[in-house]
Amino acid sequence: MRQYEVTMAGFGGQGIMTIGQLLAQAGLIEGKEVVWLPSYGPEMRGGTAYCTVVVSDKRIGSPIISNPTCVCAFNRPSFDKFSPRIKPNGLLIINSSLIDVQSDRTDITQLLIPANDIAIKAGNPRAANMVILGAFIGASGVVSYDSTENALQQKLGGKKEYLVSNLQAFKEGYELALEKLGEKDKA
Repeated sequence: MRQYEVTMAGFGGQGIMTIGQLLAQAGLIEGKEVVWLPSYGPEMRGGTAYCTVVVSDKRIGSPIISNPTCVCAFNRPSFDKFSPRIKPNGLLIINSSLIDVQSDRTDITQLLIPANDIAIKAGNPRAANMVILGAFIGASGVVSYDSTENALQQKLGGKKEYLVSNLQAFKEGYELALEKLGEKDKA
């Protein structure tokens, strides 16, 4: 595996930092080099929040990434700001529950994931972040499903009432990404 960079971005309170930490933890579980770099807007809840996670088999030179391999956009302002920065042949995951547009770029793969809708069906409206994390893991393969599930269980193990719905949301996002990517291969 080469170095893989992802920027996850949305409003504060959408669980952006949590899924960045989970991805970094999954990388550590697998013995990979990882960097998690959070960034908050002027307000924590409701302001802009994003994080960058770098996962690599080799030592990471810098945590600062201008052009990530992937962007997970949770809201329209984040889509507008970060989608143009994706490297060619990169990946854009769009929370289509809140974003009603797509990128005009033809040199990236786009996945439209109705994260909020899936989270509600999974029994936890706040688990949209887990849906996007699942979709990212399914689409990128940067870390394994099992390592990420393990990291999630470590983080939420003491909160059983949240663990089940978050695991379900994560699984549904993962499976949807695999399904959508399989459809692209058939086209």
